[in-house]
Amino acid sequence: MRTELLPVSPESLARAGELIRAGQLVGFPTETVYGLGANALDEGAVRRIFEAKGRPGDNPLIVHISDLAQLPPLIAAEPGDTARRLMAAFWPGPMTLIFPKSDRVSPVVTAGLDTVAVRFPAHPAARALIDAARRPIAAPSANRSGRPSPTTAAHVLEDMDGRVPLILDGGPCDVGLESTVVDLSGAEPRILRPGGVTREMLAAAAGGATVDPAVLRPLGEGEVARSPGMKYRHYAPAGELTIVTGAEAAVIRAICARYDAALAAGRRPLILALEGHLPAYGDRRALSLGADAAGMAHAMFARLRDADALDADVLFSEAVPTDGVGLAVMNRLGRAAAFRIVEAEGDA
Repeated sequence: MRTELLPVSPESLARAGELIRAGQLVGFPTETVYGLGANALDEGAVRRIFEAKGRPGDNPLIVHISDLAQLPPLIAAEPGDTARRLMAAFWPGPMTLIFPKSDRVSPVVTAGLDTVAVRFPAHPAARALIDAARRPIAAPSANRSGRPSPTTAAHVLEDMDGRVPLILDGGPCDVGLESTVVDLSGAEPRILRPGGVTREMLAAAAGGATVDPAVLRPLGEGEVARSPGMKYRHYAPAGELTIVTGAEAAVIRAICARYDAALAAGRRPLILALEGHLPAYGDRRALSLGADAAGMAHAMFARLRDADALDADVLFSEAVPTDGVGLAVMNRLGRAAAFRIVEAEGDA
């Protein structure tokens, strides 16, 4: 298959809408990461998403809408008060809500679950594509399964060239991390996957919010993935990634020691660090993750892809606190590292 890469325009959006209606796949920008979209109501088209990505069939997808009027046919009951408060506060935006699904939504979309995850994106090109297709669009991130999520059209082309007919180039994504996924089945909203809409923001809008324990650990034996991004090793570079936590000076010492040992052993190490810490690593190979947790959220996936381009076979990353968007950063880093996390010894 020949893959076209076109800038977002009325003409390319019309072409993309035709492809979606014909059961084909399209890579497209959102404010979070690039998505790989198909007609959410066409089971055959949705299966093509799993084939193109190499995605396991028990990992559910998110359905994207461009208008609240598109929500009722997808869900089995009217949204409750909490859902309405969150929709008013954060839609359009980087938040996904989980509802009981209607019969119109195929179990292929929901990985056999009786719930459906729905998002109303803020990115104008994403909404324009849904309008052009005249269909809700099922879309995970537009990367090969397990790879770092794409935040530019070039990243999508790297993974999907020859697998999809069209990629729409809308420039770099603003947020850089996938949407916050919120389960509304309990007494309080429960975060299944953290993102740009933080626990603190959800709590302020809904009067409280909790975080699923699996956000910062692997699913246990027999646990079911109720959200995209919960079950499998995700977002991973080719090299083995280890996260080092602890006091700042101790973390830098520990990473330097691990880097030097890896280099002496003939490995190709690389450090991922906050911008202000780079001078402390001297002439060791290191990439900047930005100035803080927000910068890390925006840059992390691109730096993990850069690590592959640099042929790093072992990586050591600094961590950030898990308040605010730091929770989403550590969720993604943890899964990229298969939760290989070590505590540095010593004080600052």
